[in-house]
Amino acid sequence: MVRWFEPILGTVLMAAVLADVFLTVLYARAGTGIMSDRLARLVWLAVRAVASNRNKHLLSFCGPLIVVALLLTWSILLALGAALVVHPLLGTSITNSNQETPTDFVTALYVAGSSLSIVGGSSFGPQSSGAKLLFLLNSVIGTSVISLTITYLMQIYGALRSRNSLCLKIHALSAETGDAAELLAHLFAKNQLSAGYNNLSELAAELTDAKEAHHFYPILFYFRFPEPIYAVSRSWLIALDAVSLIRSALPKDADWLKQSGAVTQMWSSALLLLSTLNGVFLEKNPSHEPDDADRQLWRARCDNARKRLQSAGIRVADDLRDSFDTYIESRRRWDRLVHLVGNSMAYEVADIDPAMQRTQTPIFLSEHRGGAR
Repeated sequence: MVRWFEPILGTVLMAAVLADVFLTVLYARAGTGIMSDRLARLVWLAVRAVASNRNKHLLSFCGPLIVVALLLTWSILLALGAALVVHPLLGTSITNSNQETPTDFVTALYVAGSSLSIVGGSSFGPQSSGAKLLFLLNSVIGTSVISLTITYLMQIYGALRSRNSLCLKIHALSAETGDAAELLAHLFAKNQLSAGYNNLSELAAELTDAKEAHHFYPILFYFRFPEPIYAVSRSWLIALDAVSLIRSALPKDADWLKQSGAVTQMWSSALLLLSTLNGVFLEKNPSHEPDDADRQLWRARCDNARKRLQSAGIRVADDLRDSFDTYIESRRRWDRLVHLVGNSMAYEVADIDPAMQRTQTPIFLSEHRGGAR
């Protein structure tokens, strides 16, 4: 019974690892991994538990640690599965050419690892046709997994570099303030909406690319940098706030911009990324209806943004009530989720939303957003 149980168990284990490699590297969609998603979550929670307010920099190592843990897990489980298949064959179909063949499990693990890595230095060799096919299959599996993991690493860090470049671009466009009103003031200075539209289109395209990169490689969510300018929550808040201000603060003759493809693309891409992140990363339910304090705060934010746009020579809507209502409705759709993301990544509210922090009165600071949202 044991003689047949080991190969069956080993085959199932190897199949599970190969399925996880396929779903993580080749199929590459968020939430489809068998082990990779759970392992990433486990490593993140472990590092988050160790990191305190004084050593949050430890979270910067979480992304690379998850990559290393994932590769090690695949390698160890593949070797373990192959060892379970090899173990009953030691001394019969697989022998040592130099001496008597040991039949312990450690030897089986060594033979399996050697056949997977195709090192070629082992004195153990197959003697039967089935064992020869097993060694050949192991070598194909080992070579394929190594090739796929190298490609996977290159793609992850390529996508990470693109995301960081986008975050830095948004930070620079906002004059290093993290304020969407500043971003729009520089894009549309002197009411040159058409001139700034091209830059807005480029930004929308990059946001779409970043969204799909995170859907392909959800492990990117766990790459957390000490500098908040590289935080997804901060950059996506600026993008969503910019769209909200375009739709609420600009006058009716700018309806072409409000309904343009670039603005629609920015809005949809940013919300889609946050929805994806909510499905694979967040633990808390982001649904939350704003209260009177939220509405008052958002109204003040919209008023300050209108004044900044006016100071840049940009025309704003005359109807204050409609402007405020439109901004509040837009903000309601994303504010809670963005702040949950920032809190989950251990960023302070002031780092994620500095523009809103400048809007708040001391009362709001102490009563409304004094803690994590």
